Amino acid sequence: MDDVTSDSSESSQEVMATKSVFVTVGTTSFDELITCMSSEATLQLLRNLGYNKLVLQIGNGRVVPESFTSASFSLIVYRFKNSLKKDLKRSDLIISHAGAGSCLEALEEGKPLVVVVNEKLMDNHQLELARQLHKEGSLFYCTCSTLLELLKSADLSSLKPFPPGKPEIFSEFLDKVMGFKK
Repeated sequence: MDDVTSDSSESSQEVMATKSVFVTVGTTSFDELITCMSSEATLQLLRNLGYNKLVLQIGNGRVVPESFTSASFSLIVYRFKNSLKKDLKRSDLIISHAGAGSCLEALEEGKPLVVVVNEKLMDNHQLELARQLHKEGSLFYCTCSTLLELLKSADLSSLKPFPPGKPEIFSEFLDKVMGFKK
């Protein structure tokens, strides 16, 4: 697999999708999330929920699911692109690791966001960030072990849009969550 997949090579794998999920782990490795999202149980749940396309941005992970396209579903896998903007815009649901940059990019698109916290990280500021953004109604958060249940039961339409175009609000919010400001 190439380290960077361009949009032109992706288009040959694309199916006429009407409902799409985009998963991003940023530059990190979060193999547990990629394994969970590419499992047959998750793929079946996504089909049952009306999705017909799943795009996995796997970063530096060791788990590399096989891309495929069938008559009813498409799975596209890549490591990195220069920008995730097109994938974020094309998606109907974004599932992300809890990295601040990835959360901000997803929230700016105004799409439903589910953040999956990596429980294996020490000193987990990701959990604090996810909790606070959930409390404000901007996203849902879970762990890999609770992701399928959340996808089955969450009312994605209940999420509130994050104020667009004001990264300073997010910076101030992060500073408070991290304890840099009171």
